[in-house]
Amino acid sequence: MFIRTSNRRVVIVGGGEQAAQKARLLLKTDATLVLVAATLDDELQTLVGAGRAQHVPTLPAAVFDDATMAFVATGCPGFDAAVHALARAARCPVNVVDRPDLCDITTPAIVDRDPIVVAIGTEGTAPVLARDIKTRLEQMLPQSLGGLAALAGRLRPAVARHVPRAQRRALWAWVFKGAPHDLWTRGAERDAAREIKDAIAAGCPPQTGAAGHIALVGAGPGARDLLTLRAVQRLQEADVIFYDRLVDGEVLELARRDAERVFVGKHVGAHSWPQDRINRVIVAEAQKGRRVVRLKSGDPGVFGRATEELDAARAAGIEIEIVPGVTAACAAGAALGRSLTQRDVSDTLVLATGTGSLSDPFPDSTRLSGPGTTTAFYMAARHAGRLAQDLTGRGLPATAPVDIAVDVSKPTQRHVAATVGTLADTFAREGITGCAILLVTWPKTLAAPSVCVGGFADAVPMEGARR
Repeated sequence: MFIRTSNRRVVIVGGGEQAAQKARLLLKTDATLVLVAATLDDELQTLVGAGRAQHVPTLPAAVFDDATMAFVATGCPGFDAAVHALARAARCPVNVVDRPDLCDITTPAIVDRDPIVVAIGTEGTAPVLARDIKTRLEQMLPQSLGGLAALAGRLRPAVARHVPRAQRRALWAWVFKGAPHDLWTRGAERDAAREIKDAIAAGCPPQTGAAGHIALVGAGPGARDLLTLRAVQRLQEADVIFYDRLVDGEVLELARRDAERVFVGKHVGAHSWPQDRINRVIVAEAQKGRRVVRLKSGDPGVFGRATEELDAARAAGIEIEIVPGVTAACAAGAALGRSLTQRDVSDTLVLATGTGSLSDPFPDSTRLSGPGTTTAFYMAARHAGRLAQDLTGRGLPATAPVDIAVDVSKPTQRHVAATVGTLADTFAREGITGCAILLVTWPKTLAAPSVCVGGFADAVPMEGARR
């Protein structure tokens, strides 16, 4: 049930944090807030000072007269019960915080996309579960969705004037499920509004197929809860998803059930899906008017060959976007519980690859490494010995401690200790061949070297790399 609050009073009894929590909820409405307490905390006092709420320092029974609802949050069980009785006597619906037995009304968890509002209630039995459901819905519904609904509301009179009744349902279905929705949620609100207004002027939605779209989506290091909200949205909008072996299966579970999933291979030494073939198929699918997701491990822009796919899409006139993801270097640092940069130790972060292209298979990956840097070596498992030799050649002691974190954020995540001098032997002994990154922190002073080589090794050549 949604209750109108315009020009109506809502009473909150209490002046502390619990009362402030209810006030934050009611600030999403246009109700007149009445705060009843001898003293108010700073947050509530600010609301009064801004004219957003009224302060009543004592508790007259008449305060509940004609109030739409009341919330009681004094923190004193006995006083809360007495206030509840006064509110009930005035026939005012009341909610007493943390007292379900004294509640005529309960406040749900809310997903707010004004004017779209989703409420999740458990009748006070499981608020933690309600918040979990809220989090999932927050991921599903674009933050900008309310703006599209508000625009539709403003255009309803124009639709009534120009669009025949038989065409209106199809028009609104196109607005909220077709090209305008896709444009709006990608941030192209102006283009979406123009298309909607053109369709209204024409008296019907476009009869041609919607333009295709490609999203290069960062899947992060593996854990599904490290995806961005935008990445989840693109997966749930996709008609077809192209993914490779480095993308965890749990990430794909976030996609629409009816979305087509295409595995594009990319195994070491067996590139059944070379890059130019991938470029062709994602463009071909978009040209059919489909929403295409190219799902890449980590971040698409970090050793993910995004440039070639961007160029192919733009050459074909297909709209394409990049949705960033958590890259392996950041995930490895987080798994090891340390920062990639540190004041007076390392003030420069370098991202490098241990494996190059066919024309440059052994790049000079350490050329920027030195005192005061942290270097993240991607795709370096097969080159650990060469990299260690290059680092010691530049002055990093062979005895410098090394941390190797493997399969960061995945169930198979593990940590192995080594030194720079034993790095290659450690990789061989532990059988680390894929999903690894080396993080080498070289302090500004060599007097007390501190080295971190961390997680996510990857033996895939540059052509098959996905980070």
